[in-house]
Amino acid sequence: MNSKPLTLEEVFEAADIFFPIYEYIKSRLPVDTKVEDVLKVAENVCTLAQKLRAQKETENQPFGFNKNETATDTDTTTVG
Repeated sequence: MNSKPLTLEEVFEAADIFFPIYEYIKSRLPVDTKVEDVLKVAENVCTLAQKLRAQKETENQPFGFNKNETATDTDTTTVG
């Protein structure tokens, strides 16, 4: 892991990703929910989102005879 201090731009970029997720999760929870609990729920929701993404990607991949055949016959030499 890099121990170099973060730049302000790097923090802005991370905040632009983090806070919309945090605010969305917070809006779905009771008003008196503690920050720690919002973060725990956000972590679980993001974990689930990653699993759903992986599942969708595997569902959209071709299988069996539907696979694209990209292999070509490279042995075209003849002995004669």
